[in-house]
Amino acid sequence: MTEKITLILADDHAMVRKGLTAFLATAEDIEVMGVASGGAEAVEAAEKHAPDVVLLDLFMPDQPAVETVRQIKKVSPRSQIIMVTSHEGDEYVVPTTQAGAISYILKDTTPEDLIRSVRKAAAGESTISPRVAKALVTVVTRARAAKTQENQLHEDLTEREMEVLQRIAEGLSNMDIAARLNISEKTVKSHVSNILSKLYLTDRTQAAVYAWREGIVKE
Repeated sequence: MTEKITLILADDHAMVRKGLTAFLATAEDIEVMGVASGGAEAVEAAEKHAPDVVLLDLFMPDQPAVETVRQIKKVSPRSQIIMVTSHEGDEYVVPTTQAGAISYILKDTTPEDLIRSVRKAAAGESTISPRVAKALVTVVTRARAAKTQENQLHEDLTEREMEVLQRIAEGLSNMDIAARLNISEKTVKSHVSNILSKLYLTDRTQAAVYAWREGIVKE
């Protein structure tokens, strides 16, 4: 039997916690290990359970989301964090991503897409809701325009690694990249690891942001 994806759910609304917990329980491969009503409580739960995934509401009453994400990654580095929000603005996307969040989804996402996001996060793959992605592109486009000339780290990437980076920025999974480039999924994972190492990044989301910022992919 395949091991279940362990998950912590953090939201300051009791009805949301109850509803999401009940829904997630319908997925045979997901186990909700605990819930939290605030950021500090979410950090405590993550430290106690070291879950595969933390589903974290962007706006918590006790502390900023960026700080909560940073603390969770400190006490449980293995935990992948999905930010959940109804806010489509760009001001929180980059800071929470830089702090360690792997995915960013809106509260109006379908239940099926939520489950898919949890499974992808557990596999180390990011999900960014399309409307949030549009805001993110605006941010990195502004940053690109304001950026002064400097040495570009991606010049050290091989031609194949550049192809993989482009596919990451398009939101493709390792399986999809393997199929697109006609290589094995194991080879893709190796390329992803090399890319992150050469660019001094920690996850695929940061790699995607880098690719957009540097003009490696176009709008």
